Amino acid sequence: MAVVYFDCFAGASGDMLLAALLDAGAELPAVLAELKKLPFEGYEIKTARVLKRGISALDVTVEVEEKSQPHRHFSEIERMLRESCLSPRVREMSIAVFTRLAQAEGKIHGRPPEKVHFHEVGAVDSIVDIVGIAAALESLGADAIHSSPLHVGTGFVQCAHGLLPVPAPATLELLQGVPVYSRGIEAELLTPTGAAVLATLAAFGPLPSMRILKSGYGAGKKELPIANILRAVVGELSSGPAGLLREDTVVLEANIDDLNPEIYGYVMERLFAAGALDVYLSPIQMKKNRPATLLRVLTPPGKEKEMLSVIFRETTTLGIRRLEAQKLMLQRRHTTVATRFGSARVKVGEWEGEIINAVPEYEDCLALARKHGAPLKEIYQAVSEAYRCQGDGAVSGKE
Repeated sequence: MAVVYFDCFAGASGDMLLAALLDAGAELPAVLAELKKLPFEGYEIKTARVLKRGISALDVTVEVEEKSQPHRHFSEIERMLRESCLSPRVREMSIAVFTRLAQAEGKIHGRPPEKVHFHEVGAVDSIVDIVGIAAALESLGADAIHSSPLHVGTGFVQCAHGLLPVPAPATLELLQGVPVYSRGIEAELLTPTGAAVLATLAAFGPLPSMRILKSGYGAGKKELPIANILRAVVGELSSGPAGLLREDTVVLEANIDDLNPEIYGYVMERLFAAGALDVYLSPIQMKKNRPATLLRVLTPPGKEKEMLSVIFRETTTLGIRRLEAQKLMLQRRHTTVATRFGSARVKVGEWEGEIINAVPEYEDCLALARKHGAPLKEIYQAVSEAYRCQGDGAVSGKE
């Protein structure tokens, strides 16, 4: 199970995140191929190696032809992403990050998220950075994304509205529930794009138990008392018993007997959107023979506060049980197969060198079903048959 850990000791920005991922092994051609699926031009991505306090890092710059870019609101950007041919995972990650960014900007400026305006150059910068980061994570096969606490800096930053305190108001809004700190460096170390990407996609905490495979350094544009770089560490989760992968998790439980059943679906949506690994409901019988529902949430330790907030705000429970647990998983890899409907990924699970499970990726199959108007079960069958023809073994129906 591939893990990417962002070490943000000098903050984070969109270009630093993208540069660090590329320096850690993400393939630039794969990133550019995804970006070319978007219906706009007038920009160029330039890369160069630079030294920051004696450390070699990759610098990524998005050069934009300002005159060729129209005004863009979040609603237009969201529509463009949804209607694009981006890979399903890249598209969903990008929309999730932009949604969170628009919600924060909207709250600060007192307007609905869909009306949030990204100025010409900023919109292109943001789109390229955010979609590029999602594409780079997919290129690395990242199954889990973690981050250190975020160094935000201090002082003031010049914005379109004048001097604003660091972190800027929109950045601060994005950081709710995120561990942050400042070491007195007078600079804006964390940008809104960097905060939006990490707050949306990453679990926060120390470096997880992992076998390190690669690392990369993304350069910032400032000269600071410390190296203005962001470090990306790529690895595999540490093995558990008999070669299984092991991941530390937290289980949150609540017995609920007085909540309208119609609300549970929305609660599950909110929990998954906040970063839950799994959410499930079980019927139980409580004291006084009252029928009730057991809500269980499996979450990375770094997302625990977000889960607690959703459960307490959206349900009627007054208390939650917290259990520390370890998740044991098969070694995993992805392979892509070609079908008459198009290409789709298959997730392959191995144990002691033997293929135990191979499952078509739901999001890929769903995208093909919607594109061709075909039954989803027919897409699953086509992908399963295509995989079997490769000679890797049979496809199981469950993970």
